[in-house]
Amino acid sequence: MKTIIHNSWQEILQSEFEKPYYQELREFLKKEYATQKIHPDMYHIFEALELTPYEDVKVVILGQDPYHGINQAHGLSFSVQPGVKIPPSLQNIYKELQADLGIPPVHHGYLTSWAKQGVLLLNTVLTVREGQAYSHRGHGWERLTDTIIEKLNERTEPIVFILWGKPAQEKEKMIDTSKHMIIKSPHPSPLSAHRGFFGSRPFSKTNAALESFGEKPIDWRLPDTV
Repeated sequence: MKTIIHNSWQEILQSEFEKPYYQELREFLKKEYATQKIHPDMYHIFEALELTPYEDVKVVILGQDPYHGINQAHGLSFSVQPGVKIPPSLQNIYKELQADLGIPPVHHGYLTSWAKQGVLLLNTVLTVREGQAYSHRGHGWERLTDTIIEKLNERTEPIVFILWGKPAQEKEKMIDTSKHMIIKSPHPSPLSAHRGFFGSRPFSKTNAALESFGEKPIDWRLPDTV
């Protein structure tokens, strides 16, 4: 079996990659990438796992599926590639970050510095057709990302799970809250942010939880340039 992820996740997920459902997903994706415009490009599908190895995960921010606009998605939930306009949900995340911790918004949406500090920026579905939100749901990705959450739940070191919106909160039942912490609110999308995302203070709550676990808090400040 060829290496899909170049760190500890490969061994952890190896048995999943060999299961019939994943083989079917792979065949589906081969056809999709050959005949449709799919995001992210195939070399960045597992970018979240590549940048945040299993043993380094301190926080999980769970999104739904990748951005479906041109050049936006690069494998991290809520993040966009350098030079791409900041999407509305991420603008709202930046507004809450400023209200919560006084960190002013940057002029890009590239969140890799969070990923490198142990924030797993995972979507529940990892690919999408251009212009068709949630078009790859129901093809096997949810089963794989369920397994990722289950494997993280098994860890002895506690993790903070940030669950924004209903699709993310459906994974809540898989998390042992006697060990891990869940922070949840409505989604930061303009459609729902005013229903409780604004004012939810997820960043300060996450850092307070990490400090109570004896972990170093996340530096949520993003570099000015990328």
